[in-house]
Amino acid sequence: MKFFKKITAVFLSTVLLAASAGCAGKPAESSQQPVISESQSSETPIEKPKLRIGAIKGPTGLGLLQVMEKNDADEADNHYEFTVVGSPDEIVSKLTTGELDAAAVPTNLAATLYNKTEGKIQLTAINTLGVLYLVTNGEEIADIADLKGKTIYSSGQGAAPEYALNYILAANGLTDDVKVEYLSEHAELASQVIAGKISIAVLPEPFVTQVTTKNEQAKAALDLTKEWDKAVALNKDGSSVLTMGSLVVRRDFAQENEEAFDHFLAEYRASVDYVNKNPEKAAALSEKYDIMAAAVAEKAIPNCNIVFIDGTEMKAKAADFLKILHGYNPKSVGGTLPKDDFYYIYTG
Repeated sequence: MKFFKKITAVFLSTVLLAASAGCAGKPAESSQQPVISESQSSETPIEKPKLRIGAIKGPTGLGLLQVMEKNDADEADNHYEFTVVGSPDEIVSKLTTGELDAAAVPTNLAATLYNKTEGKIQLTAINTLGVLYLVTNGEEIADIADLKGKTIYSSGQGAAPEYALNYILAANGLTDDVKVEYLSEHAELASQVIAGKISIAVLPEPFVTQVTTKNEQAKAALDLTKEWDKAVALNKDGSSVLTMGSLVVRRDFAQENEEAFDHFLAEYRASVDYVNKNPEKAAALSEKYDIMAAAVAEKAIPNCNIVFIDGTEMKAKAADFLKILHGYNPKSVGGTLPKDDFYYIYTG
């Protein structure tokens, strides 16, 4: 019996020591969460919203350059897919079929799309003011009045260049005193001026830069954006500006992705500022993204009137501009003036 009592005592002592050791080894409870190293974390990166943006080669696409660069570096707020095309017609088809969510287009085309789609396209910002200039080669034109009795050659018949020129001439009482001849293509007109075959022409950038670079006698004599402003003042036509380019969005996309789209607009505004302040760097990006050749872009950017005008100011300026175009030719804005719901009012 003594033997069994001894064994039992040893056994109980061992159990008690083990229990005591177990209690001593248990850490005190803490309210702090255990630290998980970065390598241990299984959290996956948040996927960025996706936006499909369209641009046309030329001035209206220049303001997007920094957004394109940031997107390539994965530093943009959203994930963007950019499509750069050569003509507005390509943008129209991609917007109406839903292949693009937003696009930089001529402002009168924005109104036409609104009418064509029964309000499914909205205007969000003005991105380019006038890019039209009166270029001379051997003619001295210092003022709009100097055009009296002259013949002007232009391109863009049936579009904003024709309506802008007609409006300016009419405001200055020159409609019957100036003859206007139209060529079908900007490039064709530019080549004629370079060759010295035409002495007075209305051309948009970047063709103005191409002409004045290749023909030392050619120069930009009048900035038609400034002449438009003078004509507006003479006619008391509100706050209209020569609004050549704008940004549009599909209404359903903007409604369903408002936060992501507003982030894009904020990045777009910053990009416009960057392009205007850094023409050399922007020119390199312009060639990289197939908007415009770098050598031409660097010289053209200061004359392209790249802007970002949004909100109620955009609405007022664009509405007055479209009203003037409608007065000349209702077809230029798609038949009727857009209603108030045409304007996407971004206030960021």
